[in-house]
Amino acid sequence: MKPESRPMNPFVKLGLDIGPLIAFFVVNMAWPGPAIVKVMAATVAFMIATGIAIVWAKLRHGSVSAMLLVSGVMVLVFGGLTLWLHSETFIKIKPTVYYGTIASILFYGLIAKKPTLELVLGQAYPGLTPRGWTLLTRNWAFFFVLLGIANELVWRNSSTSFWIGYKLWGSLPATLVFAVANVPMLMRHGLNAEAAKQDPPLPLDG
Repeated sequence: MKPESRPMNPFVKLGLDIGPLIAFFVVNMAWPGPAIVKVMAATVAFMIATGIAIVWAKLRHGSVSAMLLVSGVMVLVFGGLTLWLHSETFIKIKPTVYYGTIASILFYGLIAKKPTLELVLGQAYPGLTPRGWTLLTRNWAFFFVLLGIANELVWRNSSTSFWIGYKLWGSLPATLVFAVANVPMLMRHGLNAEAAKQDPPLPLDG
């Protein structure tokens, strides 16, 4: 079977998406020295892990998810600025820019009546109805906006150590909880075949 025809397991995809972030946390915790040194080392690990994830996805599955690709570009840019200018500010604002970019893409898809989230997660939810994709896209778009606002509030009003702790024990668990919270809606709009048969058409379907 050719790599491009091999669907990616949702759990593998999740690992590729959050693996680099975990590498950042682990290195930051284990690296000795003052906070700025720890952040610099963690940033390097973040950049390397992201590069490995992108290469592995391309070689193994023949494609790289849009979210991972966007994250990779931003990690390269903001991580590079962090190391070059020796300032953790850039790596702190990277999540805000990332969340804002993804939210903008999702909202554009809703306005254009083409739920863009389906392009990323279509293989994970093959039975989801058009209404289900629209609702899921809307939910994640607003959630990413909230994550961006939260990131700005935390990094601008707390220490670097607290911000890193928030990323590990705040935003990451919140994302997982939010994903689980969407399951009942997914069951009503596609994952449950009987419910999907009764799913009313969306206005955008005509």
